[in-house]
Amino acid sequence: MLCRLGGRWLRPLPVLQHGARDRPLAPTSTGGVKHSALPVWAVASVSAVGSGGPGSWYEALATSAPVHGMEEVLLGVHTATGLPWWACIGLTTVALRGAVTLPLAAYQHYILAKVENLQPEIKNIARHLNQEVAVRANQLRWSKRVARLTYLKNMRRLVSELYVRDNCHPFKATVLVWIQFPMWIFMSVALRNFSTGATHSEAGFSVQEQLATDGILWFPDLTALDSTWILPISVGIINLLIVEIFALQKIGMSRFQTYITYFVRAVSVLMIPVAATIPSSIVLYWLCSSLMGLSQNLLLRSPRFRQLCRIPLTKSDSGTPYKDLFAAFYAKFISKK
Repeated sequence: MLCRLGGRWLRPLPVLQHGARDRPLAPTSTGGVKHSALPVWAVASVSAVGSGGPGSWYEALATSAPVHGMEEVLLGVHTATGLPWWACIGLTTVALRGAVTLPLAAYQHYILAKVENLQPEIKNIARHLNQEVAVRANQLRWSKRVARLTYLKNMRRLVSELYVRDNCHPFKATVLVWIQFPMWIFMSVALRNFSTGATHSEAGFSVQEQLATDGILWFPDLTALDSTWILPISVGIINLLIVEIFALQKIGMSRFQTYITYFVRAVSVLMIPVAATIPSSIVLYWLCSSLMGLSQNLLLRSPRFRQLCRIPLTKSDSGTPYKDLFAAFYAKFISKK
């Protein structure tokens, strides 16, 4: 029997009979569907944690409005298309990445291209400012520390004025991260709610039961783990490809950029065992999202697409980007062996 609470259909907790406290509960199935065993942390109900407990932050996240919005989007796509859940997850991912993150990624490249085109002017300003500060330091007998602080203060001001003039402050290029990462989190939590039975459709049918039979190929049950590890390993490989494409297009990376690249590589590898301990529905979403990210990065290298998005030409742009990428990949990973 279902009860309605806060706009969601929930199943009441089983009542233990007298003397049954010390007996373990037998596993149950709903609607004749047998659910595969998941790790305790992956299936524990978010409502089981008290408001002051260590998991209260996750309870708040799992019941938040953005997560509920993602659940409604997934249910809407499933209802409108009638597709199996594996196709709905892929279709929703492609639609969201194409409608939200692709335009933001194009805008990011637009800002970065304008910043790159400002570098010759910034270098010229730096050279002249350095000469002026040196002259003033000799006239006023400044110490090296005062001269350097004066140079840095004026350089920051002049560069900021250039960014304002061309409307291309580098911080605007981070908008993609502030949108894409939360969207990824909300969608993952929404799919976890579906896979653990925390959410039901409006008709009262368990989405968990539908996911258990709406998989494909070697993962027919989207609520279960991928015992073959094909999905988790695929996620790790695609993410590593994205990182390497970024690294290959950067000729002279700074030490900070190098550290960030190694960090992201490590995260990509660590995601493989993590993905092996969560429901296949979430890992399928991660794989579709990573594939879209890879396609997006390759598309934004196309000169025609960049021209269509009105991304300014830069000195580092190539007329044959894919040929250059293959050559750099071959030189780094194949010819050395």
